[in-house]
Amino acid sequence: MPTNWFDRNLKWIYTLPAVLFVLLMMVFPILYTVRISFYEWSMSATTPPKWVFLANYKALLTDSRFWHAVQSTIVFTFGSISVETVLGVAIALLLFRDFFGKNIVKTLFLLPMVATPVAMGLVWLLIYEPSIGIANTLLKMLGLPPQLWIASPTQVLPSLMVIDIWEWTPMISLIVMAGLSTLPSEPYEAAEVDGASAWQRLWHITLPLLRPTIIVAFMLRLIDVLKTFDIIYATTQGGPNNVSETLNIYGYTLGFQYFKLGMASSLLVIFFALVMGATLLMVWIRRRLEA
Repeated sequence: MPTNWFDRNLKWIYTLPAVLFVLLMMVFPILYTVRISFYEWSMSATTPPKWVFLANYKALLTDSRFWHAVQSTIVFTFGSISVETVLGVAIALLLFRDFFGKNIVKTLFLLPMVATPVAMGLVWLLIYEPSIGIANTLLKMLGLPPQLWIASPTQVLPSLMVIDIWEWTPMISLIVMAGLSTLPSEPYEAAEVDGASAWQRLWHITLPLLRPTIIVAFMLRLIDVLKTFDIIYATTQGGPNNVSETLNIYGYTLGFQYFKLGMASSLLVIFFALVMGATLLMVWIRRRLEA
């Protein structure tokens, strides 16, 4: 029975609104940012944008503050995500067991992830307060000297990592617990028959079977941690002395404090390439491990 043009192209017609939405909300801002990165554009001046092609990129690549932001981003990202992955998997294994009050413990454990990062940043700002903060109060109770925490150039990045680890470790645990619920029971039954210990079952069965799930959780957090802005801005705004200034914070500073939209756009293009490269690398690693 012959069909009209509408019936033949129904699948494309139904997906067209979603495609247009993605193009409008994602592709257009990216392309527009790339375009602006080729201009010298200052919002504090009345002169129109000036075409400079790659001059903004050259200026960034010779800027020591930019490279320090790259270093801070990498240290913060991999420091946070390494601890989150190890803790997340360990806590997921503990919470997956049956014990009294399990549901209450799981609910309380997930509360940090539910709260907004800015609110958590402000709470931890009070915790790290050198004079009346809870952190130094606990140190005094233990007979240890108080610390400057986020006011110290050497302690600020580890202190910020603690905030991120505290808030987002539950996400790793949640994903790993979902993976644990899908594991087959046959390998465990065979291992028990062979007399394998609990540690051997964990090391040789559970963790290898969970490897794809752990990689997915690691990849999701990697992308998210690289883009961290709210926690850092709410607590240190990149200080002290720009020690905790990541690429996101530096891009915000260039665009909305120095009003250098051209250089800010160039930095964001480089940052987008960094995030995309990290994502593609994790996808490649996952495929190699699953092959």
